[in-house]
Amino acid sequence: MRDAKTSLTLLFSSLGLAGLLLAGCGQEAPRLAPPGESGTLKVATRNAATTWYLDRDEAPTGPEHDLVSHFAESRGWQVEWIVHDAVAEVLQALEEGEVHMAAAGLTHLPSRSERFLPGPAHSAIVEQLVCHREARPLPRSVEQMAEVEIRVTADSSYADKLTSLVNDHSGITFEEDPRTTEMLLAAVAEQELDCTLADSNIVQVVRRHYPSLEVALNLTSGDWLGWYLAADQSALAEQTHEWRSTAEAEATIEAVENRYYGYIDEFDFVDLRALNQRIDERLPDFLELFLMAERSTGIPADLLAALSYQESHWNPQAVSPTGVRGIMMLTRNTASSLGVSDRLDPTQAIDAGARYLADRHQRLPEAIPEPDRTFLALASYNIGRGHVLDARELARELGKNPDSWEDMQEILPLKADKRYYPRTRYGYARGYEPVHFVQRIRNYRDVISASIDLGSRNP
Repeated sequence: MRDAKTSLTLLFSSLGLAGLLLAGCGQEAPRLAPPGESGTLKVATRNAATTWYLDRDEAPTGPEHDLVSHFAESRGWQVEWIVHDAVAEVLQALEEGEVHMAAAGLTHLPSRSERFLPGPAHSAIVEQLVCHREARPLPRSVEQMAEVEIRVTADSSYADKLTSLVNDHSGITFEEDPRTTEMLLAAVAEQELDCTLADSNIVQVVRRHYPSLEVALNLTSGDWLGWYLAADQSALAEQTHEWRSTAEAEATIEAVENRYYGYIDEFDFVDLRALNQRIDERLPDFLELFLMAERSTGIPADLLAALSYQESHWNPQAVSPTGVRGIMMLTRNTASSLGVSDRLDPTQAIDAGARYLADRHQRLPEAIPEPDRTFLALASYNIGRGHVLDARELARELGKNPDSWEDMQEILPLKADKRYYPRTRYGYARGYEPVHFVQRIRNYRDVISASIDLGSRNP
């Protein structure tokens, strides 16, 4: 997929005969021309939720995608992505000169810095030993790691870490595995193996899909993920560090952190176990209704399903003490305005809930970008349009951006603060509730979309 800024190619072999020695001459062929000459930055990455992936519209996205794209845009370059499944393949592509740079959630390691030029670091992580929560024994010390089977993805920072532990502690053994970290975490969840190692950001994302995973130990501290450059790309390495030192880069990193990780709640085993069970037991009864609502309103089915789960746990007979009811928990007035005769009828309720959210979305100013527009529409669904308008006005008064969900998360709770709400048009509201409401829906949506293969993780 190619747009004005990004060219996507999926390449899993070398770039052709140009990389071979010139026949009969004994001379090395030239390496990649710097991106400043070609206008294209070639980047090896890994297909994963914490690096690069395709969203429901088959557009590339992900933390590494966004960071690299902003850097390339600052230089006026396009990006050509070379996408691999495993870290070993990414590093091989970099070493063989197929790409200028690797951006694949790579931990900065001395052993890697001997082979490649380290680019800027962008994310702090911890390497964690992850086991099944029912594993016995569950290792709670490095010494107890000798009692469990450990496999880690090949040519990874985890293998480096375990090698150092093997040298310092007797009895610890491990195997390298060609499977990805995410696949090994799934194998632990299915109790096919005892334990694996993973970066904390990967655990944070994957654990919501596999609530049985347990962090047994933190094995490192102060580790950083960052980019690596090919050994002959010293000028490009300098440019990446120059960009990282700018305020623009700092803001980009903060925005990426907020977009992909900031909404993930503190882990709740009971809640996520229940969600995964209900995806199997309840969601199939209503999935076609969510898909029908998407076709009629344009609101994605997985978002509607997540909203409905937040409201009723997909219980069409749900009734709250305040009188809202049904699978979308509609008020009597909202249902009446949308022509719903029976709020407990899931066909009517899901259609009405989708139309109501679409209306909240449509009535926001067109200038608000996605995904902020969707988050503000959800807040309006939860707390009411008037209170959201009040909060937007407060944001302007306080020098915040009313079109930014990141800023509005700070402002909405002020609707419950007596220093602020008396001067708003609609007065007091529990403004902290829509912040948590949106946060939980984003979390649920990630799990739902992966489970029913709708392909969407964002907004």
